[in-house]
Amino acid sequence: MSTKAMKKGNAGLLKVLTTPGWNRVAVAGLLLVGVIVIVGLVSVLGGAGESQSDVPVVEVKSGPLVISVSEAGTVQSSERVVVKSEVEGRSTILSLIPEGTHVEPGDLLVELDSSNLVDRQGAQEITVLKAEASFISSRENLEVTKSQAASDVAKAELNDKFARIDLKKYVEGEYPQELQQAEADITLAKEEQKRAIDKLNWSKRLSGERYITKTELQADELATTRAEIMLKQAERDLSVFKEYTHPRTLAQLESDVEQAGMALERARRKAAADVVQVQADFKAKQSEYNRQKDNLDKLVEQIGKCKVKAPVAGMVVYATTGRGGWRGNQEPLEEGQEVRERQELVHLPTASAMMAEVKVQEASLRKITKGMPARITVDAFPGRAFTGHVTKIGLLPDAQSAWLNPDLKVYSTQIDLDGDAAGLRPGMSCRVEIIVEEYENATYVPVQCVLQVGGEYTVYVKGPDGDRPRRVEVGFDNNRVIRITSGLEPGEKVLLAPPLAPSQITDQVKVRREGRAESKKSPGGPREEAVEGSAPAPAGPEDAEALPEESGLDLQKLRNMTPEEQRKWRENLSEEDREKLRKMRGGRGGRGEHPARDGSSEASADRGARGGSAGTDDREKPQ
Repeated sequence: MSTKAMKKGNAGLLKVLTTPGWNRVAVAGLLLVGVIVIVGLVSVLGGAGESQSDVPVVEVKSGPLVISVSEAGTVQSSERVVVKSEVEGRSTILSLIPEGTHVEPGDLLVELDSSNLVDRQGAQEITVLKAEASFISSRENLEVTKSQAASDVAKAELNDKFARIDLKKYVEGEYPQELQQAEADITLAKEEQKRAIDKLNWSKRLSGERYITKTELQADELATTRAEIMLKQAERDLSVFKEYTHPRTLAQLESDVEQAGMALERARRKAAADVVQVQADFKAKQSEYNRQKDNLDKLVEQIGKCKVKAPVAGMVVYATTGRGGWRGNQEPLEEGQEVRERQELVHLPTASAMMAEVKVQEASLRKITKGMPARITVDAFPGRAFTGHVTKIGLLPDAQSAWLNPDLKVYSTQIDLDGDAAGLRPGMSCRVEIIVEEYENATYVPVQCVLQVGGEYTVYVKGPDGDRPRRVEVGFDNNRVIRITSGLEPGEKVLLAPPLAPSQITDQVKVRREGRAESKKSPGGPREEAVEGSAPAPAGPEDAEALPEESGLDLQKLRNMTPEEQRKWRENLSEEDREKLRKMRGGRGGRGEHPARDGSSEASADRGARGGSAGTDDREKPQ
């Protein structure tokens, strides 16, 4: 409806309302109805005025695809040797080799002042001689004391040896012999008992036949009883030997061994106590001598380090050359300058092997691994490309970059150049393209076409009946396009800017989390992410409040349902009710819910109910 028509309609309405005979109640009611009708028409016609042709679309393409990470970096020598000052404290440079000189291993690079160290060396040599004399005297005295103590220990060792022999004699000789004798007595008693029993049994048979007298039978019974008693006696003797005699004798002999061992230990400790004073003095003199000797060796080593020599062949480059430094300017290296310990003096780069150092963004870190190929282009050599491979990836973010910008996380990555790197010099600017994946035929779309809905990658496919969301599986991206592994076919058209408009629902929703009730004004609670083919039903009582009573649905019952009952209700909706809800969702207004804009997209309605917006949606840039 045009503005001119609306003004004309309002003028006609006012003319009617000012006609005599109209009372104030009728005027107010009619005016209210007119305003509602006009607002509804503007909302519907304004939403319908947006055509699907205004939404940019892009065609799904298929063809060769290269996934890579491109960063700017610097060319460096991979065999660079850093020569540092190893002299403690501060030293003055006496002589310095000219920069740019080609040196061989062993050539003198820097000579530092060592006069103070030479004076200290002479005094230290005298101190070492005195400490050595005291050490030798204490050592000989200790040996004499140890010899005297050894004779006292020898006697205690002999007693301990005899006690161990007695114990072994009983365990391996006497005890087995006595045990064997007791067991033999039991064996003989058992044989006697067996013979007596056999004879008694025979006598009983003869007595039954009246071949022997009763007295003879009683004699045989007595002999059997005697044999049984003798067997029990022998068994008791064996039991007494095992349980009492043997343990007592063994315990006595073991105690003798233990007492002899303790006497030996006391003798050894007494001998140690006799020499402890001498030994303590010896250790003190030995430690002092070793300390003074180490100090002398250290001075000699420090004097030798005052002459800094080349460890490898190469071209001399001062460590201060070309270094501005983020902490401030640094004075150039020259004769007469003071240098501190561990300060870098000279770099010896070699031109035979070069590398590129780049800072990889944190978002791209998961794409690269060691061994990946890379293409390197150098600004000084336009049109020429070098090849290489990733050899090192930093474990932690670069400290200097983090100090300059705490929000910037970059990781130092090293790429070794393959083949001939003639002409390259350390410090040259370059650009490195790390090849992550290469495909001869891959399906891909621009990265802005893909967003995340409920943890699922989703695109909006343009179709004859509107724009519908579709879940897809993706691979890596190269910051321009993203590879689609499944879910789309080449030639299909997807929205370049998927709709994510806020919902118009403003009802108050009561949210319950972990037993706490909290009331707040909200554009809607969480929704199940709508996908193609799902039911476009309300996801909660707040949606039921937004539906008109003319829908024909039991809205009061819907408002009283639990979330689980609402889910089942959505699953059991008929096609007629589904279509009715689609129309009502499209007629409530709003960019994300208008049919002309989004078709019958249920995902737009659900997303609107979540309160999503163009600035705070669920969209994530896939990596």
